[in-house]
This record gives sequence, C-alpha cells and structure tokens, in this order.
Amino acid sequence: MYTATKDIILPTSITGSLPRPGWFTENLSGRPFLMAMADASFREQYLDAVSVAIRDQERAGLDIVTDGDARFDIDVGGRSWMSYVPERLEGMSERETSMGPVSGRPGAMPDGTVPGDILFEVREGRMLPVVVDKLGPGPLEFAQLWRSAQQMTEKPVKIGCISPEQLANFLVNRFYKDENQIFDDLADILNTEFRWVADSGAELFQVEEPCTHRVDFTSYDAEAKAQRSVEIFNRCVKGLRDKIEVWCHTCWGNPAQQRVYGTDKRYEPSLEYLNELDADVLTFECSSSGGRDIEAIGKKITKPKIAIGVVDHHTLQVEQPGEVASLIRKALETIPPGRLCISTDCGFGREGMSRRHAFYKMVALVRGTNIVRKELGVPEANIPVTEKRYALLDYA
Repeated sequence: MYTATKDIILPTSITGSLPRPGWFTENLSGRPFLMAMADASFREQYLDAVSVAIRDQERAGLDIVTDGDARFDIDVGGRSWMSYVPERLEGMSERETSMGPVSGRPGAMPDGTVPGDILFEVREGRMLPVVVDKLGPGPLEFAQLWRSAQQMTEKPVKIGCISPEQLANFLVNRFYKDENQIFDDLADILNTEFRWVADSGAELFQVEEPCTHRVDFTSYDAEAKAQRSVEIFNRCVKGLRDKIEVWCHTCWGNPAQQRVYGTDKRYEPSLEYLNELDADVLTFECSSSGGRDIEAIGKKITKPKIAIGVVDHHTLQVEQPGEVASLIRKALETIPPGRLCISTDCGFGREGMSRRHAFYKMVALVRGTNIVRKELGVPEANIPVTEKRYALLDYA
C-alpha cells in the first residue's frame, strides 16, 4: 500500500538514526518506553530530542521524517539497535553476555578483528541478553514511539526496527534445539507489534537489514539460505501491506561509522531474492560504492519501489548537490521516476558524526533531488534553510 510516497516524485527520507544532542543524557536502560516516560527528566529530554530531530529534517526539506531513533541509548557502536528488542522480550536472561569471538555469521565482526581495532571495541560493547526460554512478547511499544513523534509534524513519520533474522544472528541461543524456530518466533512477535503500529494510523514502517544480500553466494547452500532469509522477512511483515507502506532497509553495516565488509561487496548476486521481499520500498546503499550496483538494481528489482542512498554515512565530507543529482540521474536510466525514492546509505548513528554534519548531508540530499526534479518538470521541495532572506549574513 503506497501512502507516504504515493503522490511524490522522488520522495526523500533518511534511514532513521541521527546524532544525539549533547544535552540528551538520559537512557532507557532496558526500561519499557512508557515506564521511562513517567520519569520527568527522561520525558523532557526525549520529547525535546525527537522534536529537534524532526525539525532539522523539516528545515532540510525531507518529505518523510523519522524520530531520529531517539529511543536508543548512548552506547558503543550502536548497540541499542540490536538490544532494544531482546531487552524487553520474555525468554531472555537478565544477565548479559558479549558476542565473543564469534565469526562467520551475518551479525558478527570480520575475521581478524583484534584488540587495537575499533571494531574490536564495538564487539566488546555488544553485551546482549541470552535466550534461555521460549521467546514471548514484551513491551516493545513501537506504536507509542510513533505517536509521540507523529504529533510533532504533519509529515509522515517513519519508525524502524531490526529484522528478526538479523536479531537472531546476534543473540546467544541456549534454549532452542531447532535454530530455525528462533527466527519464526521472533518474526511472529514482531509481526504483532508492527500490526499495532499500522492500526495506530502510521503511514509507513521500516524493517531493517534482512541478511539476504549478505549471504555468501559462493557457498553450496547459498540458494537455500537466501530463500530462507526471504521467508523470515515475509513472515514478519505478513498482512502489513494491506494496512501500511512497508519499507525494507539494506546496507553493508555501520557500527561506529565503520565498514564491516570490504568495498568489493555487491548486491547483484542477491537481487533475484531481494525482489521477492514483501515490501513496498526497498533501500540500497549506493553512495559509498559510487552507484556501481544501480543499473543491476534497476533491471532486477521489479516489484517494490527502489530507494537509493545518495549520501554516505561513513564520512564527514558533505556531498555536493551536484554529486547527489548525478547519482539520481544514473538511477533514472533504469528506474522510472515514479518508482524511485531518495535516501541515505544508512543511519547517521549516535556517536560517529556531529549533528551539523548530518544536517548538511540531509540538506545536500534534498538540494540534489530538487535539481533533478526541476529537470523533470515536477514540483520541488521547499528547503527553509536555503532561504537567503533568513541567513544571518546579508546578501547583496
């Protein structure tokens, strides 16, 4: 169901996370969101932070905004992205454990990560609850998160959540004999939560990082793994597209603004499987690779709309609007304007860059999109921060 992107040519958004304001010092620390909102200090800081995040996106001219992932704690390497859900589910231990030196799994650090590497510190910080019993629902409260943000703007607010597949790959399992069952249980729990968001009136929702594109397609069982990945994703969004616009985000990782894979990773081997994900919009990391996969993406992704990342989350260098426009033009060679959305490669994180860098990357994203919109003869977005009459310095 196309709601948020229905009547906009080249709709713009970001993946989700924005750097935290320095004054936002409160954390959920595993508490249910509504319980934390009874704490006057947390409530004030949280609502102010969400308001700031939304206002910055509006000043930048984005069509679809996010809450900045303000629910996530200040932690090492974005730990909260994976810990928010398991900290609140039944069947998880209160004791936390590091992932340890596990490798060869989609959620693990690269082989060879050793003390002295920044990614080793990220791994040390990934202290997650352990699965000790059958998983059951808990106070995830995504609908409440959406409501608290949507009241602040007339633009559609996009809330996101880690995919059940990615989450299961991070967790230490000490209960399930059949490892496939943990994927199915997580998918069913999250599907119920996502339905509550849809029933609350949200226009869209984003599920982040199925592992489909991260399958080793040189392995003998690659096809089975890719098909299973599609099954897990589709199970967690079953029935949602009749109620809400479903976005699926994919990228190549972003812990502490670092690359997890080498620059040689390609989407192309996975595209036939990604095309089967039950999503309305499918996002791809394209800026960091110079758009090398765009032609293949445009030819092989025929079912969902395509959102391309046009600004890089790894670097502090703010892209020029002309660079953004060039990447969009490249996409339009194989993707019709009505099927193309514009986004960021990944989230901006909470510790890797300043709010200023993230803000001007968003501005560049919309300025570059407006260049192409003008060329297409379609309405451009209003970008308040570019209005010269509001600049602090006078212009001749």
